[in-house]
Amino acid sequence: MTNTSRARSFDAAAAAYGASRPSYPPVLLDAVEELAGFALAGARVADIGAGTGLGTALLHARGSRTVAVEPGDGMAEEFRRRLPEVPVVRGDGNHLPLRSGSVDLLTYAQSWHWTDPDRSVPEVRRVLRPGGALALWWNDSDPAVPWIGEQDARLRKFFGAAETRYDERARFRGLPDGIAFGTLRLPWSRRVPLDVHLANLGSYSDFLVADQEEVRDFLAREGELLAGVFPDGMVEETYVVSLAVARH
Repeated sequence: MTNTSRARSFDAAAAAYGASRPSYPPVLLDAVEELAGFALAGARVADIGAGTGLGTALLHARGSRTVAVEPGDGMAEEFRRRLPEVPVVRGDGNHLPLRSGSVDLLTYAQSWHWTDPDRSVPEVRRVLRPGGALALWWNDSDPAVPWIGEQDARLRKFFGAAETRYDERARFRGLPDGIAFGTLRLPWSRRVPLDVHLANLGSYSDFLVADQEEVRDFLAREGELLAGVFPDGMVEETYVVSLAVARH
């Protein structure tokens, strides 16, 4: 299956994605401003691979003049439903539908890894104005938390993935060469009902392209296990945002 096919698998699950996926902590945008060297209020921002608008909503609320770029039909439709006041245009990180030198900040909220750096990096350089910035971030569950580490092991077994030693800087090792990034890791957490946690898991691309009967069985078993860990039915999810910002 191609990278593009996996990325477009989210379209069929756009509503569940928007309802269950975690947003980001407010401190994230503070860190973006610090590393970029300018305030977001009034800045021209393009959020690439915006999905249902989880990151876009925060940028818009901060006062930026934001446009979203999204390739998927289902995700763009859900975005418009959730954020009708923010324009969304069709495109992707490899072909930005934006004028050269027109943007102060380009953001990729958990979407840079879907791009081809040989094409996306030249597009970033074309679209950013001099003195602008590129911000990439990923939101990952923290396997240092025991129950999350145990769940991660079960996920790896289900998907036949090799056991690997946790590398807290793994996201940064995949950054494009030739660009000087400042990086930060930002821990945070949220409490959600167990069914929301399971729906969040089910919205991962690996699950969306897997055999759906096997997925339902796995999530049912996971629900039974976690009901013993969180008897009140509320799951404490712990995350770490990996943020990388480069000035243009």
